[in-house]
Amino acid sequence: MARTSNHNRQDSLEKALQLFWRKGFHATSLKDIEKALDMRPGSIYAAFGSKEGLFQEALERYAQQSLQQLKHHLASFDSPLSGLATFIRELGSLKDQALPSRACMLVKSLLELSYQDQGSRQKADNLLASMEAFFTTCFIAAQEAGELDTTLDPIRLGRRLQAEIMGLRAFAERDVENEAVKTLAEDMALSLEALGKVS
Repeated sequence: MARTSNHNRQDSLEKALQLFWRKGFHATSLKDIEKALDMRPGSIYAAFGSKEGLFQEALERYAQQSLQQLKHHLASFDSPLSGLATFIRELGSLKDQALPSRACMLVKSLLELSYQDQGSRQKADNLLASMEAFFTTCFIAAQEAGELDTTLDPIRLGRRLQAEIMGLRAFAERDVENEAVKTLAEDMALSLEALGKVS
């Protein structure tokens, strides 16, 4: 029974993730949540404590899924830089994908939430910091593999890469042609690969 209960909880979290990613925290009503999760208010509060509790768990799930997808992608590359560059190129096809939003859910949430939503805002910020730290470890790995100049700061590189990905995904939300997004992603990937061309 516990396994079934956990499955149902994960299914509900996935539905909540899709809903919050599309509409945002404040625009999502309790009625929206009830309909999406097919749960009554009492069951929602019993399972997640509050709307904010559900939202924070959805943020956590989104971040975990994103990180696992990235790790799985990078595992097929011997070169950290090549893996990251290919990841960027694949993001160029964002407009071809059926997503609730092309922008990152964590970034959307950070921009939407005010300091009155301090708990959820801090959650989104912490999860973004964790992703930035992972990018930093990728650049450290590239240095250890001898493909990246050791005089470069992996922390700055990780921060820059995260900012570029945020920008690319926000750009993909605009009413622009798919090719414009792909071209931008290609430019970013080439810039990343150029870091490895040390003399």
